[in-house]
Amino acid sequence: MPKTVAVVGTRGYPSYYGGFETAVRKIAPFLAGKGWDVNVYCRPGATKDDDDTRDPRVRTTTTPGLERKSLSTLSFGLTAVLHSIHESPDVALVMNVANGFWLPLLKLRGIPTVVNVDGIEWERAKWNGFAKFVFKLGARLTARFGDVLVSDSLEIQRRWKEDFGRSSLFIPYGGEVPEPLEVVPGLEHDSYVLMVARFVPENTVSEFFRAVEDIAGERPVVIVGSSGYGGPLDEDAKELSDRHPNVTWLGHLSDDKKLLSLWQHAGVYFHGHSVGGTNPALVQAMACGAPVVARRTAYNSEVLDTSEHLVDPHPADIAKALRRMLSDDELRSRARTANMQRAALQYNWDDVCGRYEQALMTATAPASKKTIPLAVGKAT
Repeated sequence: MPKTVAVVGTRGYPSYYGGFETAVRKIAPFLAGKGWDVNVYCRPGATKDDDDTRDPRVRTTTTPGLERKSLSTLSFGLTAVLHSIHESPDVALVMNVANGFWLPLLKLRGIPTVVNVDGIEWERAKWNGFAKFVFKLGARLTARFGDVLVSDSLEIQRRWKEDFGRSSLFIPYGGEVPEPLEVVPGLEHDSYVLMVARFVPENTVSEFFRAVEDIAGERPVVIVGSSGYGGPLDEDAKELSDRHPNVTWLGHLSDDKKLLSLWQHAGVYFHGHSVGGTNPALVQAMACGAPVVARRTAYNSEVLDTSEHLVDPHPADIAKALRRMLSDDELRSRARTANMQRAALQYNWDDVCGRYEQALMTATAPASKKTIPLAVGKAT
């Protein structure tokens, strides 16, 4: 049985930046508990090394790179891959198709790879034309050189089969069911609107902000997130919170307990992500029992398993859907129950981590024994 795995392509362990980091906080300790020697590659200053939940069995290695929006993934990925080649692990778990450029290096060294392809990055509005070209080329290289590919949604899986002719394992993200938590001071249970998102155009942030203008006089609104680099959307969030007493902008939040409480007690959670696959924030909101209003996409419909609370990305439609959820106690109760049940059955971390271990085992199996099904488990 293989024992050594290098994790490449995230900000490190433990880190709270995004979906990849959430996954690694769960997968790395799980693998360590199964006897794997896990080494997670990190960026300088991007990890919370004094985290009480940090598993000491998980090794970390920090490598240099360029902390710039368009170059960070490529540069940190390259230095991590070069270091891992020197260490020669049994298998590498690689996150993000931008690291597809470095997969030939791992293949030349004889290190098999499991690659989480993430979303359709080249369709994200935040990237310019050159960045979209880079991501699309990275995806083509991933399709050619990756040994086992992982899609976090059935729709992403379909796109990769259609666009690149590659089968992939369906492994979504999981959600953690928290214990009952106290309401964040200053808020009341079941009364406020919540949004948790990175401030990028494809997350429907500006449309949500305009909807907030319409509802902030009636209900409290809590906004969690930032761009990470500053910019107009951060400025808009600050201006909204300064102008409306009912609006609270918390910025990026790395306090898991506080974030879970916000989801647990929200009257409605708005999820505006449009181009990813199974989004970790949506799954976690469901596990917390948050009533959800989401942007109408194939991905969000797949995760929620209903179109009842999906809306088009127009401020008036968003405001109307949020008001409907907040004003109907029975509707909120049904949504809470349905979301919790679906998360527990289809999006739980024990199952997800077990699937990743199976993917790593598949990547290291002799070629004659490799079988890569189109899906591992079902989303419905």
